[in-house]
Amino acid sequence: MNKEKRYQILTRLRDNNPNPETELEYSSPFELLVAVTLSAQATDVGVNKATRKLFPVANTPQAILDIGHDKLRDYIKTIGLFNSKAANVYKMCQILVDKHDSIVPENREALEALPGVGRKTANVVLNTAFGWLKDNEGRYFLAVDTHIQRLANRTGYAKGKTVEQTEQAIIKNTPNKKEFMFNLHHWFILHGRYTCTARKPKCGSCIIEDLCDYKEKTES
Repeated sequence: MNKEKRYQILTRLRDNNPNPETELEYSSPFELLVAVTLSAQATDVGVNKATRKLFPVANTPQAILDIGHDKLRDYIKTIGLFNSKAANVYKMCQILVDKHDSIVPENREALEALPGVGRKTANVVLNTAFGWLKDNEGRYFLAVDTHIQRLANRTGYAKGKTVEQTEQAIIKNTPNKKEFMFNLHHWFILHGRYTCTARKPKCGSCIIEDLCDYKEKTES
């Protein structure tokens, strides 16, 4: 995989989907923060089903505190690991109320200090909710999940044994960062979710098949 191939991969993904968006449903930075927190080891479809019931009732930190932990747990009980997620979201809301005036902070370290919020969640919120490309120190906000980890390694775009290693490799290898980095997360996650799937990639219908280093390509 060379610079020109990477450029062509990103160009084709962009041309196919110029304005990609997350499939999680939200209408505020707080709703996105909660949705991404709930999405760990769960599908966006499953999270959306739960938040469609939760958010009309409670979509601010104080509103969730007001309905209480048990009621929150009932709203998200269809999502995997709902017990621990309910506990984390409830604690998160308390911290947002007590320390941040109920406002989601636009700061990676402050976000990662919240219960249930890791690097990926923080990066998604900063990039998608607030429109940040990189922080004041020049560090890019790139959320890497299992789909992106698989896609980057399988195609040869970037190699990494862990999601953080893959994140750094993608950032290093991406040409024309100002042109591509802001939407790269969405392009990769959607391509990994629907085309370069885990069990059997759909190489025959893939728009970047000829640029990909994967050796066991499929016809479908």
